[in-house]
Amino acid sequence: MTTTRRQFTAGLTGSLAAAMTPAFAQSSDFINVLTGGTSGVYYPMGVALSKIFSQRIPGARPSVQATKASVENLVLLQSGKGEIAFTLGDSLAFAWAGDEEAGFKGKLDRLRGLCAIYPNFIQIVASKESGIKTLADLKGKRLSVGAPKSGTELNARAILSGAGLSYKDLGKVEYLPFAESVDLIKNRQLDATLQSAGLGVAAIRDLAASLEINVVEVPAALVDKIGAPYVKAIIPANTYTGQTQDVQAAAVVNYLVTRSNLSDELAYQMVKGVFESRDELVAAHQAARDIQLEKALEGMPVPVHPGAQRYFREKGIAK
Repeated sequence: MTTTRRQFTAGLTGSLAAAMTPAFAQSSDFINVLTGGTSGVYYPMGVALSKIFSQRIPGARPSVQATKASVENLVLLQSGKGEIAFTLGDSLAFAWAGDEEAGFKGKLDRLRGLCAIYPNFIQIVASKESGIKTLADLKGKRLSVGAPKSGTELNARAILSGAGLSYKDLGKVEYLPFAESVDLIKNRQLDATLQSAGLGVAAIRDLAASLEINVVEVPAALVDKIGAPYVKAIIPANTYTGQTQDVQAAAVVNYLVTRSNLSDELAYQMVKGVFESRDELVAAHQAARDIQLEKALEGMPVPVHPGAQRYFREKGIAK
């Protein structure tokens, strides 16, 4: 081989290697999406996100993990066992503060925000035959409050406390996922369930289709009393079978979060995927209708990841 040809071949090989390097680098982009129970809203939204990432991010290898939701997700992120996670805003604030009572042994300082998504409605649903119509009626009754130290359970403690109640005032407290709570109500082993999720959560739809229910009001004055991060909300009439009137409720914002050592480029691409594939998320669950670019950074209780900041700067959104 002549010197000229060897130089050409070496140059071509070098050029090809340089061109292929980003693809090989991206091939290691494992994206573990931390969600919640399969009967909630986080899980189907997480499945939709994984599909979006696989289509939009070259070389991405997404997977979806069902978890106990907010608190577990944040602990997993801190330890590097996930790339993106769903969480409630109050759980995120507790994690950043290292609130031990909320389930965090220390400050989770590796957490970084990606964006706000939709509000979780604290939905308290009872069988009609239980006679539970108000929060006060829960006294002496059997209530499921979600997995221990989960975001839902933290919401339950806050709402009950605002109403002047504690777990000691209840007849029985169960710490169960959404679907299991509904099964026990159907079997007359529970009176009510508190579920913190987007509207139209599958478990409550299933319950309402099986027996008559009451959606218990959380009065606006009580939400004001509890204060941030809770906000006043309305569960519109006919959200669930047999619910013929609007019901006052409390809500708290959900966020997508990541960890500080995730690459800026991957964080950028994930946030871009969320906002530029919103229709696909809505198809997965109607709660995604509330995802708005203009509100993406509202109330974010942790520092925003630089990759996400880059996307929002491009869109003219600043924290």
